[in-house]
Amino acid sequence: MSEHNHVVSKDGSVTMNRVNDALDRIEPEQKEVILNNFQEFKSYLSKRIHLARKIGLSDEQLALAAEKIADYLAAYEEPRNSEEKLLLELWKVGSKEERHRLAHMLVKLVQE
Repeated sequence: MSEHNHVVSKDGSVTMNRVNDALDRIEPEQKEVILNNFQEFKSYLSKRIHLARKIGLSDEQLALAAEKIADYLAAYEEPRNSEEKLLLELWKVGSKEERHRLAHMLVKLVQE
């Protein structure tokens, strides 16, 4: 796959508008495994954050990417467990600033 299809470029820059495209490329079966179990979701997110850290992404870049992922999930995926339902409800009632803080908290959650 060429670099123009990736969210993160070789130079470490992040193209946030490619997050939806990257999420759409996940195979439906893999997406089900990730989303059906909250521990799987956290594990998947943790691995992606670890990779992003290795190439030098900052906490702010990670939170912005987490926001885009949360926006995508809120718009296109039904919650499959109680944790996802709670996150969706928090996302829906939160202001832009509160959503950004929640994204930071989610990044922090999966790093510990």
